[in-house]
Amino acid sequence: MRERSALDAQVVAVRGIENALAEHQGMAEMAEAEGDADLLAESEDALIALQATARRAQLAAMLSGEADGCDAYLNINAGAGGTEAQDWAAMLARMYTRWAEARGHAVALLEESPGEEAGIKSCTLRLSGPQAYGWIKTETGVHRLVRISPFDAAGKRHTSFASVGATPVIDDSIEVCVEDKDLRIDTYRSQGAGGQHVNTTDSAVRITHIPTGIAVACQSERSQHQNRANAMAMLRARLYEAELQRREEAAAQERGEKSEIGWGHQIRSYVLAPYQMVKDLRTGVERTDPSAVLDGDIDAFLMAALAARAGGA
Repeated sequence: MRERSALDAQVVAVRGIENALAEHQGMAEMAEAEGDADLLAESEDALIALQATARRAQLAAMLSGEADGCDAYLNINAGAGGTEAQDWAAMLARMYTRWAEARGHAVALLEESPGEEAGIKSCTLRLSGPQAYGWIKTETGVHRLVRISPFDAAGKRHTSFASVGATPVIDDSIEVCVEDKDLRIDTYRSQGAGGQHVNTTDSAVRITHIPTGIAVACQSERSQHQNRANAMAMLRARLYEAELQRREEAAAQERGEKSEIGWGHQIRSYVLAPYQMVKDLRTGVERTDPSAVLDGDIDAFLMAALAARAGGA
């Protein structure tokens, strides 16, 4: 049903583009015939906007990987740097939340480790919506922030790092074998801001896959059983993503390419001072309005990264 709904949505989108193209072309031809410069300019602007819509639909059609249609887990971790890096991690979590909500995706906070003074040490979000993983998968990597620190009384410029990891939410149609003997399961008390959300039992769960060292945690539910089930789903997703990366690295080596998959690869720089610039270091896409980017306007970066991965521009 998920695949059918996605295909139906693509068909509707293509037909909408075709109808809009015919309408605006007709308007442009009529404007030229009547010498109506204002109507002609309006039609040209509409065609330019339609071109961007068609480009997006083209990329969406390329999201045909076996996990591209899945929901996504997004794991964000602050790098070294204490409060500065933790505040930056919280800014990234807000950016992705706003991006997802603008697309109509549901966002759930599954786990969060607050910073000592501000921000977060880490968090895990679940983004639920059509092709959520397909769109967000290229965000995996290290994100760098340069700004005048609000935590530095001297007003000095600071550089902070945070890592982002995207993994697909896999269902029972994708088999991932996990043996009990390979797991270490720990329980602990959930952390909260106080009030009714504070759990009085050790309901939070952390599961470590011993052979790979991959660890996941969940504290969003009051029930330890539910948190354990969610954590197991996250672990299966992380193991599946690791296998996808292994395959992509092997394919890249066969093509003689140098793979840049991994958490240690810096993908984007966000500079707020002394100038305003957000630059993707993989595609060269630049934006001079970082406030809009940090408010979730990241489609230009996503589309360029997906196009590059698909062998496009």
